[in-house]
Amino acid sequence: MKRNTVKNNTLILLFGLIIGFSSQLNAQEYAIGADLSFVKEAEDKGFQFKENGIVKKGLDIFREHGYNWIRLRLFHTPTRLPNGLAYTIAMAKEAKEKGYKFLLNYHYSDTWADPQKQYLPKTWDSLPQKDLEQKLYEYTKETMIAFKDAGVFPDMVQIGNEISNGMCWPNGKLPENWDNLAGLLQAGIKGVMASCGNRKPPKIMIHIDKGGDKNFTKYWFDKLHTYNIKYDVIGQSYYPWWHGNLLNLRECLNFTALEYKKDIILVETAYNYDVAEYKEKKPPFPETEKGQKEFLEHVNDIILQIPNNLGKGIFWWEPAAPFKSFTRRTFFSNDGEVKSVIEVFDKYLRY
Repeated sequence: MKRNTVKNNTLILLFGLIIGFSSQLNAQEYAIGADLSFVKEAEDKGFQFKENGIVKKGLDIFREHGYNWIRLRLFHTPTRLPNGLAYTIAMAKEAKEKGYKFLLNYHYSDTWADPQKQYLPKTWDSLPQKDLEQKLYEYTKETMIAFKDAGVFPDMVQIGNEISNGMCWPNGKLPENWDNLAGLLQAGIKGVMASCGNRKPPKIMIHIDKGGDKNFTKYWFDKLHTYNIKYDVIGQSYYPWWHGNLLNLRECLNFTALEYKKDIILVETAYNYDVAEYKEKKPPFPETEKGQKEFLEHVNDIILQIPNNLGKGIFWWEPAAPFKSFTRRTFFSNDGEVKSVIEVFDKYLRY
């Protein structure tokens, strides 16, 4: 009897360890992330991020509240913004030292690339398509090697940013230039792979900005898949004032999971803590500190409920960028104090 009790207790202990390990693994696989591309610029200029009045490094505040991924954009040759190669490597180093995983976001531009604009880097202007593909391949490979040599090889890479309307215009502008866009995406992916050497390749993300639009998402990825482009993750942006309500988001992401059977990350989302986008119409949540927190909680629940466990994470866009035009979407007041939205993922922390 005693021997059976010991045996049973041992089995229970082993089972508990297995379950605990599995839970920890699943928690590690889920990306709780933020695009923090401006945080170094703010701190370099003397801005102090605070929690309960205590000054802390911005990255520490997020890490202490469960954030495990950082997203950093890379511009080719920026003239007004800080997000060049040396700056991005420095940010990635600080993040990696603090235990973050790293998503690198190639804009393939000297400035912002988004659905309204996809400007070529000045040094690539007017290149024929095949020359542009070669230049994009070489640039991707060389910058990836630079990250590798600095000890901050990305864990995931975006080939372009919000490319619903294509990238590297006019060559890769959609809908008229799908063949060109496919060639550019292939060139970027080949550049990433060529940089790896013996390392495990990073996951490849394809990112569009139609998180609440099932029909466009189907059209776009159906067309993409005719080119047999190899990638791992579907990235979406979702801002409710542009992309529809939460039911639209749920419908689109659930459909995407069932249709394409790819990992899905909501790689950009945000909401305001003060009135900004809903001056003329009723907001889905109050544009207040409380409403901002509720928005993130509800959106994260939708990601967690994507079928077949294909919802792999969520990233807030620029929560630590003081005194920008979009400051109301950040997590901090103008004096640097962090708001209650930082607490959303506290319930997932392991102490």
